[in-house]
Amino acid sequence: MNIGDVSSRSGLPAKTIRYYEDIGLIKPLRSANGYRSFVAADLHRLAFLGRARALGFTIEDCRTLMALYRDESRASADVKLLAQEHLGKIETKIRDLQMMHDTLSELVTSCAGDDRPDCPILSDLSGLGSTIS
Repeated sequence: MNIGDVSSRSGLPAKTIRYYEDIGLIKPLRSANGYRSFVAADLHRLAFLGRARALGFTIEDCRTLMALYRDESRASADVKLLAQEHLGKIETKIRDLQMMHDTLSELVTSCAGDDRPDCPILSDLSGLGSTIS
């Protein structure tokens, strides 16, 4: 398969596939003319990487997950620990986003949104007004 075929089958842009090759996550064969030649195992790895990235794993996490996937003597505890650490980061982001939402929601509610220049949103952002929390 060429890069176009693998791109359409994996759902990953060709640019991403080239990047994964550049950083050593995949190693497609090269034909005599220098074109990449992908086999089914490459497609499987790309699908794996696409799913892991969609779940928010970093490139380094993906590198670790790929190594664990290839290691048949791996302990599932190692995989679970990596996933738990990532889940903790996601939960922290969710809490942070919820706090941002709550603060901005209060600011929007407190703003009259009329023709007057008074604006609690701008006051809060400038640090000159009272902070809503």
